[in-house]
Amino acid sequence: MNAIKPPKPEFGQAPVKLAYFDYLLAALKQGNNVLEQSFGRHVHWGYWPLPTQASLTLEDFMQATENLSQQVVMAGLVHDGQTVLDVGCGFGGTVAFINENFTDMKLTGLNLDERQLSRAKVKVLALPENQIEFKQGDACQLPFADQSFDVVLAVECIFHFADREQFFKEAYRVLKPGGYLAISDFIPTAACYGWAKIKLPSWSFFGRCHVDFTQRLYQQLAQKTQFKICLETDITANTLPTYAYLRHLAVHQKITSKRAMLETLGIEVLSKLGWVKYFIFSFQK
Repeated sequence: MNAIKPPKPEFGQAPVKLAYFDYLLAALKQGNNVLEQSFGRHVHWGYWPLPTQASLTLEDFMQATENLSQQVVMAGLVHDGQTVLDVGCGFGGTVAFINENFTDMKLTGLNLDERQLSRAKVKVLALPENQIEFKQGDACQLPFADQSFDVVLAVECIFHFADREQFFKEAYRVLKPGGYLAISDFIPTAACYGWAKIKLPSWSFFGRCHVDFTQRLYQQLAQKTQFKICLETDITANTLPTYAYLRHLAVHQKITSKRAMLETLGIEVLSKLGWVKYFIFSFQK
């Protein structure tokens, strides 16, 4: 096995500037129980198998966010006895899901933000027969040796990465032969592609996001990086109740940030118009 590759500064990410995580971390530190239950484990959209039956209660949303992690885990064909890397692991929710549902696992969560990792290390503890490590690092400079993992996951975070192609190359490098890369991402359609190329500034509520990568570009990227596409699933309809829940939450939590409301509304409108899709992809090395 090759030695761990040295960092490549040209692909390094800028310091973490994500207003929504700043807000969440402050609220969690103050003991906000509603936000603790809503986003203290998973910090991503929800997945409803039957979206028209969404009740939008706190418990309903908590289960929906768990469901989304489950969908990506299933796309990666995760099973007992594997080594799994969750890139952009946030507070460790997907690692926690795998830990609680599989055995004999070696799980690693990677994140650029040490604050998120500090919480994950406290909240997510390995169950018997499993091992968990949380490590600080850049998605485009994975600090792991070649062929270290059976599965690499990136749940609703790849749009924050500095370079998708470099991440794919790094994922390919650290995967064992036959291993899987599974991700979820917001995908612009042709009608929205021109607007999607406009980059949100770093001071926006959701930070600098690169949401201009279409389904066709993913297909081309897979071919370029030698991955085989195994799954391309549009789950947009299953995620739409998220927006109603976020509006309800904003009212009850007295969230008045115009940036937060406008940016979330923008994603909702584009999604309901069918101009932005939410996809799950799976690729095999």
